[in-house]
Amino acid sequence: MIKKRVLTFFTFFCFFLNFQCSIAQENQGDKILLSKLLPEIQKRYDVVFSYVDATLDAVLVTPKATSISLKELLDGFEMETNLRFTIINERYIAVTVFKDQIQELDEVYLTEYIASGISTNRTGQITVKPKNFGILPGVTEPDVLLTIQALPGISSINETVSNINIRGGTNDQNILLWDDIKMYQSGHFFGLISAFNPYFLKKVVVTKNGTSAQHGDGVSGMIQMELDEHVNDSLIAGAGLNLIHVDGFAKVQLNKKMEVQVSARRSITDLVETPTYAIYFDRIFQDTDITNNNQETNNTTTTNRDFYFYDMSTKFIYDISKTDNLQFSFLNIFNDLSYTENAILNNRQRSVNSGITQRNLATGLTYNREWNPAFSTQLQLYASNYNLEATNFNITNNQRLFQENDLADSAIKLHTKYRINENFTIESGYQFSEIGITNIQDVSNPLFRSERKDVMRNHALYSEVHYFSDSYRTMLTFGIRGNRYGKIDTFRFEPRLNFRQQFSNHFSLLVLGEYKSQAISQVIDLQNDFLGIEKRRWTLANGTSVPLIESKQASVGVQYTKNNLLITAEAYIKNVDGITTRSQGFQNQFQFVNAIGGYETYGIDLLFNKKWHDFNVWMSYSVSKNEYEFTSLNNGNPFPNNIDITHNVTLGGTYSWNDFEFSLGSYFRTGRPTTSVGIPTVANGEINYNAPNASTLDDYFRTDFSSTYRLTLSKKKKIYSKIGLSVWNVFDQQNILNEYYNLDNEVVSEIQNRALGITPNLSFRVDF
Repeated sequence: MIKKRVLTFFTFFCFFLNFQCSIAQENQGDKILLSKLLPEIQKRYDVVFSYVDATLDAVLVTPKATSISLKELLDGFEMETNLRFTIINERYIAVTVFKDQIQELDEVYLTEYIASGISTNRTGQITVKPKNFGILPGVTEPDVLLTIQALPGISSINETVSNINIRGGTNDQNILLWDDIKMYQSGHFFGLISAFNPYFLKKVVVTKNGTSAQHGDGVSGMIQMELDEHVNDSLIAGAGLNLIHVDGFAKVQLNKKMEVQVSARRSITDLVETPTYAIYFDRIFQDTDITNNNQETNNTTTTNRDFYFYDMSTKFIYDISKTDNLQFSFLNIFNDLSYTENAILNNRQRSVNSGITQRNLATGLTYNREWNPAFSTQLQLYASNYNLEATNFNITNNQRLFQENDLADSAIKLHTKYRINENFTIESGYQFSEIGITNIQDVSNPLFRSERKDVMRNHALYSEVHYFSDSYRTMLTFGIRGNRYGKIDTFRFEPRLNFRQQFSNHFSLLVLGEYKSQAISQVIDLQNDFLGIEKRRWTLANGTSVPLIESKQASVGVQYTKNNLLITAEAYIKNVDGITTRSQGFQNQFQFVNAIGGYETYGIDLLFNKKWHDFNVWMSYSVSKNEYEFTSLNNGNPFPNNIDITHNVTLGGTYSWNDFEFSLGSYFRTGRPTTSVGIPTVANGEINYNAPNASTLDDYFRTDFSSTYRLTLSKKKKIYSKIGLSVWNVFDQQNILNEYYNLDNEVVSEIQNRALGITPNLSFRVDF
């Protein structure tokens, strides 16, 4: 009965729409729908138009004489409409809305990748569009930093979004861009939740190799979170709630040329303690000062634990004209934890307050100018400030420790793009940046204060050429970037390569390569720094104890797609030099050693993805080897990297039925390397370790489930809602993420950090 009503409504709607179009056509005199005219033009000039159906909705044009040239015809349509007709080659013509950038034409997306809203393009990049995101196992909302961990070659060694490992690299070796602004904080709840509201984003682009020459840093990978560039046609808004936070966003058109976008998200953890929050709290704060102080041996108790986080962002867009565009964006990310430590000393009750705050403020201004259809420029200024502060009271020793890590990054960038002809495009630019980092440590008993500030000014010039064959089967991008690092007086040339050859409609080859470098990294001085919660601090290269990190990477991949079947395979090798032991988080015999070295990793990433109607299944598999190379450690012999994972397998599927969507998936990886203790366990007053990273933890295994139900609250006003249920680690598998040893009074104790157990979450969302 319902299906009949829907069919009747659809038939009536189509009839009504056709009737209205006919009336409109009559009222427009000789004008007709462009969509009706294009088939005739294609036959007349032997060309093919490529466009999104919605682009031509209700677009009326005046028919032109058959004797005019194709260029004259298209120029006339551009004058009459808000459309652009771009000749890709002698046969293919792309039709887009005039305000879109030319760059979108180069990003030809091939297929959905794993799930709806995830796709891959011809250059090997992976794109996630939160607006179109469907569902993944254990994830009902498009948390971008959780979502990308389902991709081959990308994982998190400690199950957090603040420690994304791309092909064996540490998190600080990734460049994270929000609206082209560098970010230095990626997680809420100190790593369990992405710090970026996904509903505010237009798309997220992940690059593992073959990075554009316009981007520096990020020797392991790049994650770009892009926002809208132009005014939307109508109001877009939404709000949601789950067992951790509440959020809302709105994109409000002030007029046809200006729009304001706002977004806000805040935890509910300080208002109500949900079961999900309790599980998250125990997971993230295990073996930290906040839990270690709550031991009977210390005669202390911890009370008044107060934790919350929020993020808020805004963007102002001004489409000054068809060729001029101005954008201003702002983001504030904040985490705060405080607690009270109580103890009875000398028969007196004493209480002290400790806590930690983490913040990233970012603001950017961008001006785009299209001088003509072939030449455009972009000028960008941005500032990003990261701050981490912790106050830690030791009540039994009457000592207060204050620590701060402050980073200020500002930059200006000029980018140009020139389309030489149908086959060649050249992009060039210049970037200047200044990064200042301050580290403070202040102890009350005994009195001690250390404050150090380092500043580095960097210059970069870059240029790259894009080549597209007439058939679009051959694509080549070759670029070079020159970086001048001021403080360490170093200059580097960094070539980049991205080549794709399509041999048939179903099979293609992809060759990627890059040289990259970065002057900033995260280090750990002591494992209990910053309460042991966020113990990493940013630091600048100084050319001696902290060198410039340099990398080189090459990969060869193949892709086969046919009949909703996608198979990809990519072999890679990557070498990274200039890392320090302090940046790797050693908790064995190298914990207090300052050494400089590198690592080399190589492997293969595979993906199988098949769709049958409403059912979608995928399997990703990565096999790799990742070894350290420190000449001063382990007698100069290579040994396994702390995040060396030999095998990593993801198997999942989704099924859609009416307004329901279900997803189930399992994740398996071999255990991470660890250093065992020998016999005797103590020698010369120190732990007697065996060979570094010669053992492995137990294999990691987890199964997740999620489901959503979509409701239409108002079809006329286009108001929809979605209810979601997710269960992380359905079988409550007790996975060990890390294992290390402590020495206390000649007694060695084993410490194990465990992963999340079974963790349910509920969500409700309304979008319009």
